[in-house]
Amino acid sequence: MRSIGVAIVSFNTRDLLAACLESLQKCSLLLHIVVVDNASADGSAELVRTCFPQVALIEAERNLGFAAATNLAIGALRREHPTLEYVLLLNPDTVVLEGAIETLVAFLDAHPRVGIVAPRLLNPDGTLQPAAFRFPTLMMTLLDLFPPGEVLPGRLYHSWWNGRYPQEQSGNAPFPIDHPLGACMLVRCAAIDQVGLLDEGYFMYAEEVDWCYRVRRAGWAIWQAPAARVVHVGGAATGQFRARMLVELYASRLRFFRKHYGDHAARLHRAIIHAGMLRLMLCTWRDYAMRIIERDELRSRLWAYGRVLHL
Repeated sequence: MRSIGVAIVSFNTRDLLAACLESLQKCSLLLHIVVVDNASADGSAELVRTCFPQVALIEAERNLGFAAATNLAIGALRREHPTLEYVLLLNPDTVVLEGAIETLVAFLDAHPRVGIVAPRLLNPDGTLQPAAFRFPTLMMTLLDLFPPGEVLPGRLYHSWWNGRYPQEQSGNAPFPIDHPLGACMLVRCAAIDQVGLLDEGYFMYAEEVDWCYRVRRAGWAIWQAPAARVVHVGGAATGQFRARMLVELYASRLRFFRKHYGDHAARLHRAIIHAGMLRLMLCTWRDYAMRIIERDELRSRLWAYGRVLHL
């Protein structure tokens, strides 16, 4: 029987992880699943040991971050199953709908120059979750920090200028993209062999963007196959430390610009970030003065924006 590797990184998402692993049992293909638990304190590792004994569990002694933990899972899968053609990277806060993995595998089988294919992501209420993006640009940085509809025209939000694909809004025809949201993507092992694993210099955020950028530069295509559908809660692990994760987000984005676009683009990117952080600081003081937020939230936000300014 055809077998597929599945790499899952968990961090304090016990109940969501259980739902994710349950959903994988509906797949008709043979799945070799590895869960790397990043030192969760909520019993996630015990859940896997007790309720999913068929799943290989690696317990990290500390939070390795997404890239390093994913690399650990991929390495374990490929050592144990050296003939694997594809590895599915999957977040623990997902529910894979029936037939999704089979659809992704069939797509890679039919398109030998596609290195990565991703499904259409849905919110828990069934609405569309944006999951197909262009590679980061300075315009996207600007739109992120000066949001459409708040500072800039709202119609820009779902536009090409903000890195979106109009094909995602309607229809089920597959289409090429720069990169998917990293919550779920099926990766060809031949592409991994060519470009290497995830860059562990990213602790959280942008690691899949960096990986896809290298995959595209190596000549592989990346597509979304909307007929494959996966429910994604989103932010289940990163939302646990909002202020710290904001700093990690902008540190990762700055790393990406420096690595792939050069110092000049990185300086422009940083200048936009500085202007955006100053704007957010003013908005935070305004919200505090209007009693929209409490003092603890004021401190948390100002700490995060200040840390970003000093990146």
